[in-house]
Amino acid sequence: MIVERAAVIDAPAERVWERIVTQEGINDELRPWMTMSMPRGRESLTVDTIPVGTPVGRCWMRLFGVVPFDYDNLMLVELWPGRGFHEESTMASMRLWRHERTLEPQGETKTLVRDRLTFEMRTPLRWLTPVVGPAVGALFSHRQRRLARHFTDPARRSRT
Repeated sequence: MIVERAAVIDAPAERVWERIVTQEGINDELRPWMTMSMPRGRESLTVDTIPVGTPVGRCWMRLFGVVPFDYDNLMLVELWPGRGFHEESTMASMRLWRHERTLEPQGETKTLVRDRLTFEMRTPLRWLTPVVGPAVGALFSHRQRRLARHFTDPARRSRT
């Protein structure tokens, strides 16, 4: 299944990139529904420091930031510094998880963020695809709203 989302963020691409590659930025986008951790000993990695083509290990996803419910065997297959990445991983629940995120400058002060998710549930869970597809879409719409809010909320903006 393929899910696509796009949003214009009120910040230049360089600032958006600085935010989206960090563990703090990723988890801020996912909250309050979930968080994702890097493997032990690799907590300092960011999207732009992950070795391309090398599996990072299990990144645990936690419901409400507490209850582990799945993991992402994270691997970055392409990186376009400052402009995007292509992740291709497996999960406990998914045979394939592909996330492509690109940033396109919209003038000097705005950025179009595009997320394209392609996934295939593992065989025993395929019957859940009609439910998981809309849930993935809702999660990424939520992520983009949270990212946009980060750059428009004056209290948050002063911390970046």
